[in-house]
Amino acid sequence: MVNELTLRILPQQAYNEQSIKAYLRQEKGIEAQAVRVLRRSIDARQRTIYVNLTVRAYIGEEPPLMDFEPYVYRDVSDRPPVIVVGAGPGGLFAALRLIELGLKPIVIERGKDVRERKKDLARIRPEQRVDPESNYCFGEGGAGAYSDGKLYTRSKKRGNTDRILQIFVQHGASPSILSDAHPHIGTDRLPRVIENIRNTILSCGGEVHFQTKMKSLIIRDKEQGTGDGKTVVGVEAEVTSCPMSHAPRTNFMGPVILATGHSARDVYRHLAAADIDIEAKGLAIGVRLEHSAELIDQIQYHSKHGRGNWLPAAEYNLVTQLQGRGVYSFCMCPGGFVVPAASGPEQVVVNGMSPSNRNGRWSNSGMVVEIRPEDFEQFRIEKFKIQDSSLSLLLLQEELERQCWLQANRQQTAPAQRMTDFVNGRLSATLNASSYAPGLIASPLHFWLPEFISTRLREAFKLWGKQKHGFLTSEATVIGIETRTSSPVRILRDNETLQHIRIEGLFPCGEGAGYAGGIVSAGVDGERCAEAVAAYITTRAAT
Repeated sequence: MVNELTLRILPQQAYNEQSIKAYLRQEKGIEAQAVRVLRRSIDARQRTIYVNLTVRAYIGEEPPLMDFEPYVYRDVSDRPPVIVVGAGPGGLFAALRLIELGLKPIVIERGKDVRERKKDLARIRPEQRVDPESNYCFGEGGAGAYSDGKLYTRSKKRGNTDRILQIFVQHGASPSILSDAHPHIGTDRLPRVIENIRNTILSCGGEVHFQTKMKSLIIRDKEQGTGDGKTVVGVEAEVTSCPMSHAPRTNFMGPVILATGHSARDVYRHLAAADIDIEAKGLAIGVRLEHSAELIDQIQYHSKHGRGNWLPAAEYNLVTQLQGRGVYSFCMCPGGFVVPAASGPEQVVVNGMSPSNRNGRWSNSGMVVEIRPEDFEQFRIEKFKIQDSSLSLLLLQEELERQCWLQANRQQTAPAQRMTDFVNGRLSATLNASSYAPGLIASPLHFWLPEFISTRLREAFKLWGKQKHGFLTSEATVIGIETRTSSPVRILRDNETLQHIRIEGLFPCGEGAGYAGGIVSAGVDGERCAEAVAAYITTRAAT
């Protein structure tokens, strides 16, 4: 017999199967053979902290190996090809879904495989430079592979998010992501999961080409008798593992799922030059704020003892409205690290990540201000003579990242300021220790950040300092600059077919196209694009 129960228990009872079974025995009179946790969330609103659990108790029987049917992937080596540009979550989940639908994915990725990519990340600190094709944004797994692996999306608006989590588990992620309120794989474990997904694609006859950079879409007039307009029939790519002066080019032919991520600025510029409809999209820009993990634990768990022996590193979620724009925490990383997330020369960008156990000395979060396309004029950057307003927020990102690089003496050290100094408008004489490996340099962020951003951040910090005693402190560090919260561009597509609004055979996908906001939502959108491509191929075959 199987019973599902909702429990509200203490933390020391909630993270161990034997403790949960003992609680059921003592409090419910249930002798369970095994227990599976279906949902788990922490209620820390009061001083006594509880964990809310939904559990499945197996009475007199053993549980199945998995709580879902494994997904089946068959050989597609001789099936019609579909080109997938980008091996981030959008591209990888598109490729897996294509295989399920009987189509052959050909994945091209400008960066390196996830293991080789890690070596390039390790070089940033000693060399103080970033490889423009292999970094925290580019490479197998996309921006999420080495920037935390958080799987927070639970929205059902656009697809089955549970399915995405189940596929992650099938490829090696911990089953706990199926139950946790804020599922998280961890930067240390996600690369192996990504490798397993790649191996599934290859074992089924799909292709994955690393260091292969899309240079342009191959666009032709529609075939006679099928109406006016253009059709994307493939991509021209460049093999970047060779010296650039000898880099061979090759064509990959088929309909295209464009899943290049939010930092492929050369792709946006190509689309604009090729008269492919795009538009500026709102995003958020700000800083990384780093506290000691111990302090955040004390604040969030209302105890000088912090998390104790049973609770995980504490998270927070802060949001307010100031002067008509949202100001909020973004990508909070408990027990994590601040990392250099630039993707090219003359840039300093920061992001955050956490290992699976979240046991680091610091906790950090993006602290960002909402920016809309119409806000661009507020920044008064006269050097920009905008010919195409669709690129306006991309240009803003680039300018702020370059200013940050100049403040950092043209290296990957990051400009920083004590939190109280930032709020009070003074340069920090000394800086706190930090998890940011390339190092920090004292800089008056309050002065050189655009007033549109800095004023709102300073007011938000004061507000949150009143709400959370100890949050506004000189022991916290403001680190610049956080610009890669989402894509600055949306590639316009039809809501029904998911194709570009004017050009057949092109399926803009995921976060880089402006239709997702994280690993899970990008995976969902990748699957939807794969299904749309399958419908497109079927329709063409019928005509």
